[in-house]
Amino acid sequence: MKEIDSEFKTFLCKEGASLVGFADMSCIPESKLPIGVAIAVKLPADIVLGIHDGPTKAYYEAYFALNEKLNQIVSRGATFLKGHGYEALAQTTTAVHTNEEHRTVLPHKTVATRAGLGWIGKSALLVTEVFGPAVRLSSILTNAPLRCDEPITVSRCGSCNECTIACPSQAISGKIWKVGMDRDEFFNSYACREKARQIAKEKVGKEITLCGKCFEVCPYASKYLNT
Repeated sequence: MKEIDSEFKTFLCKEGASLVGFADMSCIPESKLPIGVAIAVKLPADIVLGIHDGPTKAYYEAYFALNEKLNQIVSRGATFLKGHGYEALAQTTTAVHTNEEHRTVLPHKTVATRAGLGWIGKSALLVTEVFGPAVRLSSILTNAPLRCDEPITVSRCGSCNECTIACPSQAISGKIWKVGMDRDEFFNSYACREKARQIAKEKVGKEITLCGKCFEVCPYASKYLNT
């Protein structure tokens, strides 16, 4: 078991993953298989530093490039696991669908918190210790006997309200996330979407949900950006 754990993590990192974690998903009804593989790819520091005054063309391009990179990583990761005789479902952007409430059946963030990559911040983004929320996420579901990481079940945002203050849509209530808490209890996804699309149209000429202000001001991201 240890051999495939180490070999698989090394494989994913060589494919471009910045962070990898394994999650016990057996208690999550929406998971089709008992193990989740959470994968994060960091946003380049220069891209994040460049969005202080709003999204840029470089951020727009990086957003889609990283999504495609993640699709490739999880697809190759699933092929790796299948090659070892296990079931594996790559949760690519074509396999995962967002409904009219801006939700997916099994969010990558759920897999990521279960895999110990981070917690859900006040901005409803995954916050990691290493890169803050300046990451893009994807996941794989499998029945491979991977040794699972310790889940993160408590927010580490504390009294920090940098994202709450900076949010141009006032979508962030400032409430602290805890496991089982519905997103709508602490974050207004509709307000975020409408304002982000307005800003993106003004800044990059694209009507897309693209802002980034909340992760640009996050102290955890600042540690990454200043190293």
